[in-house]
Parts: sequence; C-alpha cells; structure tokens
Amino acid sequence: MQITRRNVGIMGFGTTLAAPGLAQAQGAAQAADPRLGVRSTGQATAPVTVIEFFSLTCGHCAAFHNQVWPQVKLELINTGRIRMVWRDFPLDGVALAAAAVARALPEERYEAFIGTLFQTQDRWAFAQGRQIDELARIAALAGMDRASFDAVLADEALRRGILEQRVAAEREFQIRATPSFAFNGRMHSGNLPFAQFVRLVQDAPRT
Repeated sequence: MQITRRNVGIMGFGTTLAAPGLAQAQGAAQAADPRLGVRSTGQATAPVTVIEFFSLTCGHCAAFHNQVWPQVKLELINTGRIRMVWRDFPLDGVALAAAAVARALPEERYEAFIGTLFQTQDRWAFAQGRQIDELARIAALAGMDRASFDAVLADEALRRGILEQRVAAEREFQIRATPSFAFNGRMHSGNLPFAQFVRLVQDAPRT
C-alpha cells in the first residue's frame, strides 16, 4: 500500500517525532519497554537478515503473508538461509491498535497472532464501526481478555513507541509503500512472489 498524506495523518503523531535511527530507536524503546523489542524468527547466524516493514491493514502485506510467507518459512527460514525480522509500519489507527495488541502478547505468540490477523483481515480490518470489537474477539482467542485488550489500546506509551519506530524506519530506509523489505539493508518495496524473494536473498550484500 502506498503511503499518502492521508494515512500518515491518521497516525495522530504525524512525522514530527524524534527518530535518530531505527536501531537506536528500537534499542532505546526495548530498554524502556520489552514489548517494543525485536520480533523475529530464524537463526541469528543466518547469512541474510530480511526486515519486513508491514501494516496489518495492508492488503498487499496480507497477500504476502498468506501466499508467500509459508514457503519462505519452509525453504529459507527452516533451512537457516535467512532470519526474518518484523517491523511495524502501521498506516492507520486500526493497524496501530492491532500492532499494539500483537506486541502486548507474549513474544512467543507474536508470529501466530499476526498470521491470524492477516488470514482474517477482511473480517476485522474493514468491518466499518466494528473493527475494534472484531480485533478484541481475535485477541481473546490468543489469550487476551477484554480488560487487558482495553488497557493495551489505552496505553499511549506503547502506541507512541510503535510510531517512533515507524518514523525512524521511514527516515532511515525511505519507505514509501508496504510491504517493504530490507535484504541485508538492500531495499525492495511491494509484495513479492517467492521466486523473486529468493533472488533478492541470493543478491543481498554480504559483509
């Protein structure tokens, strides 16, 4: 999904947040709040680290996760060829709420939860007037009761931390669309078929 003035403005904080750099922003946030720490899968020693910048309400992001990610995990993650790191890049208030809920769950439930959100995106993300209630129902299946869910949505520090990391990513990587991927730092934007994803892994710079 292309980033526009409209979906940036929905964020509530715009792009005026201080963001010295993604690594610095993530490190400082994690030290203050573990919920803002790295979410990843794969071996830390993998030769290629792929960072995905995604919005949970982005249809192109859902298409990647539903159609391509299972093969990426099977053939590239499980074989030790890449490590995948997920970075929140919410494009609207509903995506921000969903990202906050995902990060408030135990870390080991994160991947499965965002996978469920992408698989059921039509059910909750576009349910006009009912997005939050539908999101709460999915969170309940992951073990988060309604009181805890409401507390997460009211947690301004968590939302602000997610947005600070988004702004840091936008500045550092010049992200203009979701999903965007950094293959050892080399950027590519847009949904990727598996064959192209593999080529980008093969062509990623090695240090």
